[in-house]
Amino acid sequence: MTELIFEVREAPEGGFTARGVGAAIFAEADTMEELKSAIRDAARCHFEPELQPKVLRLLIVREETIAA
Repeated sequence: MTELIFEVREAPEGGFTARGVGAAIFAEADTMEELKSAIRDAARCHFEPELQPKVLRLLIVREETIAA
């Protein structure tokens, strides 16, 4: 695997959550910098060394509601 995509969202209670797309990996943190570190750690723990993805791509999703 050369690339693993994470969908990143702001958590309702504050901070951020990230879910791997196509892999059962989840991470959460209070800041974006802490989240990046948590994602790296989660990916290292999930994959054997020879199967580690070369790139971790973050897809940042922002949800906003507006009146019609």
